[in-house]
Amino acid sequence: MPLLFLTIGVLDLPLHLYWHSLSLHYEQSIQGWGSWFWDWSKGEFLTTAFGIVLVLILFAVMRRSPRRWWLYFWFPAVLILLGLIVITPLVIDPLFNKFEPLGKEHPDLVASIEKLTKHAGVPIPPDRMFLMVASQKTNAINAYVTGLGASKRVVIWDTTIQKTSNDECLFIVGHELGHYVLGHVLRSFLVGAAGLLLALYLVFRGLHWTLDRWAKDWKLHGQEDWASLAVLLLLLQVLLFVSSPVISGYSRMQEHAADVYGLEVIHGLVPNSEEVAAHAFQIIGELDLSDPNPPPFITFWLYSHPPLADRLVFAHNYDPWSKGKSPKYVK
Repeated sequence: MPLLFLTIGVLDLPLHLYWHSLSLHYEQSIQGWGSWFWDWSKGEFLTTAFGIVLVLILFAVMRRSPRRWWLYFWFPAVLILLGLIVITPLVIDPLFNKFEPLGKEHPDLVASIEKLTKHAGVPIPPDRMFLMVASQKTNAINAYVTGLGASKRVVIWDTTIQKTSNDECLFIVGHELGHYVLGHVLRSFLVGAAGLLLALYLVFRGLHWTLDRWAKDWKLHGQEDWASLAVLLLLLQVLLFVSSPVISGYSRMQEHAADVYGLEVIHGLVPNSEEVAAHAFQIIGELDLSDPNPPPFITFWLYSHPPLADRLVFAHNYDPWSKGKSPKYVK
């Protein structure tokens, strides 16, 4: 198994090398090759370690229940997925970036965020707000919500604070608070768990269909043969590709909801909130060199966020207050 995972990683490495070279060329990244390769190595080690655990459990279950392994494997897989979501902010993320409490260097921003959360009626304690030192590796800006339970937190990149105005930064934070308040991490986990169950069943059916036709040619001795792992990974990859529109569409729905929340939570606290949000999207697009109007098919199949032009126009025009309508989330 380690050799298989290593082989896949090495075969995929040229694409990652080319991607990083493009990022350096267009000044998206400022990370040196030594630091980049060390991050890649850590990522491969973690992927291999977790992969080995999952595969050992999978084949143990498969040998015990050849007809129901897809169901019985789902339970430990979901528990491991849940554990990963919980420990990632605490253990894994710090392996790749430096994190510190947001209030350590930006107490004024924490105070402004507290005003936002009180305005929304969902206060978030300062100890759940973190600054990620992204400027050592990238010129891009970002913020995100991660973790569950005790590890749940809002993370803001230092580049976001450096390259946006205070009001624009507050909108970006408001968007991420939307993910936090609307429970998107938990909902994504639950939807992902249901999708995983369906995926395992389809992979189970696909594996038997594949082995019935090519097992002799591929010299496989049944689904319990360790070599069938390559077939399982191939089927899973095909399934992920085919399901991309559903995954992307669900993500776009959540991102749009967070945009609405961000617009509503800064309204009345930031002058010209619609203009501020629209300009924040303009800055994001320019820094990320984003295509403002990608082909509809590409958006449908791949985009986890609505196209930036759509988000900018929506932000500029969203004004239920002047029309006598009630806001959707922040009343």
